[in-house]
Amino acid sequence: MEDKTRQAVTASKKEGEGDCDHSRRTFLKLFSAGGAMALVSPEAARAAKAVVASPKAEPMGVLVDTTLCIGCRQCEGACNDVNKLPPPKRSFDDDSVLNEHRDTSPREWSVVNRYKLKNGVQITRKQQCMNCVEPACSSACIIRALEKQPDGAVTWREDLCLGCRYCMVACPYDMPKFEYSKAVPRIRKCQFCFARQEKGQLPGCVEACPVEALKFGPRSGLIEEARKRIQGNPKGYIDHIYGEHEAGGASWLYLANAPFDELGLPKLAAQDYPELTAGAAGTVPAVLLIWPALLAGFHYFTDRKDDGQKEHGRHDDSHGGNR
Repeated sequence: MEDKTRQAVTASKKEGEGDCDHSRRTFLKLFSAGGAMALVSPEAARAAKAVVASPKAEPMGVLVDTTLCIGCRQCEGACNDVNKLPPPKRSFDDDSVLNEHRDTSPREWSVVNRYKLKNGVQITRKQQCMNCVEPACSSACIIRALEKQPDGAVTWREDLCLGCRYCMVACPYDMPKFEYSKAVPRIRKCQFCFARQEKGQLPGCVEACPVEALKFGPRSGLIEEARKRIQGNPKGYIDHIYGEHEAGGASWLYLANAPFDELGLPKLAAQDYPELTAGAAGTVPAVLLIWPALLAGFHYFTDRKDDGQKEHGRHDDSHGGNR
């Protein structure tokens, strides 16, 4: 009787060892699958990293002539109205807000700031998302929730966004803003009035400007117009079109009579920023693919091991009872 019992326990142990081996093989398969996907993902990321405007239509832009801006903030009011943003804490007629520097926010996609130049002259400048030619935000987004449109706009898709905020880190202008105070937060920024452009309308801010400091049109034509203004009045402008080359170029172009760093615009190289974010964008999907496979493998292996230990326990109890 004892011999039969020992044979049964031995057979059970071998069966348990088989289960263990099967568990290990399953875990390795799961890990290998994740690893294979991880090896593919960087290639896919690199293939998609160059986010450029479609050749079907010439991208549009806005030329901002800061020498004409009077700081009336009507562009702010139009942006608020067109995008149905929350009402401002202070009226758009309240010029006292120009006494302090403001940044864009989830509530304010466009702001006007006043800057005091080194020569003592004060100048006002509109600030909003630059809607870059090759946007770093879109390149950094692991699922392309931010997308470059043929007309020049960089739009955001709520149905795709994971809330990872890599776009905020990637943007050289610090434009994407996150709704930290909301239960279901969103990325908020100027989207270049994409819906209005689709209808053949002007961006709200351009339409509202009373002094035509904002000019809307094909980007190439605006660059040509800017050069003509510089050549026609060399003492009135510095010989620099901001946004023509910075970070690979932008849909928003600026003219000024002083260095742009005095107007709060960062000094940036002409290199396309997607080239700088491509490495990070390639590794993030790999991590996301490997990690679930690892967790699934560990979970499967642990459960099988626990089941095997329980089965051995039952056999040991049975053997002890027979004795």
